[in-house]
Amino acid sequence: MDRKEAVELLKKYNKEEFHLRHAVTVEQVMRYFAKENGYDDEFWGIVGLLHDVDYEQYPEQHCKKAPELLEEIKASKEMVHAVCSHGYGICSDVQPEHEMEKILFAIDELTGLIWASAKMRPSKSTKDMEVSSLKKKYKDKRFAAGCSRETIQKGAEQLGWELNELLEKTLTAMQHCEDKIEKEMQAI
Repeated sequence: MDRKEAVELLKKYNKEEFHLRHAVTVEQVMRYFAKENGYDDEFWGIVGLLHDVDYEQYPEQHCKKAPELLEEIKASKEMVHAVCSHGYGICSDVQPEHEMEKILFAIDELTGLIWASAKMRPSKSTKDMEVSSLKKKYKDKRFAAGCSRETIQKGAEQLGWELNELLEKTLTAMQHCEDKIEKEMQAI
């Protein structure tokens, strides 16, 4: 499978810019983490891109409808497992096992919180965001209330990281990827 096929599948089931942007953001952050950890960034990226493939059209079946949709592009068992594991304990009983799956679980909600924080900044960017600003937003339960702090904390624990480490690494990844995300959004 290549990225072009993955984008076509994503767009078949996702029309809202918010969902497309989230998919591309998670894709690019996963690519960043793959490179940082010596893994295949193409596989990690495509998993990130397709992690919510079923969410927009089938929110009640999130992570349960994904295997059927992923079959359309002949996704591997590893990819299906990875996609489904990001909803572990929330909408899926597929547990993250591989480091990649644990990172996906941890950063999914966090990338949303970081983007929401960036939108509040005069620059509308992550590039000039300090970790201390992110921590303030994280602690304010009313801010981006839809981003589960419990899931983010659980993700850090699964990775064996302190919460601050997850916040710092994910913010760094988003800062590094922001231009690429914008470029990919123009192409989609």
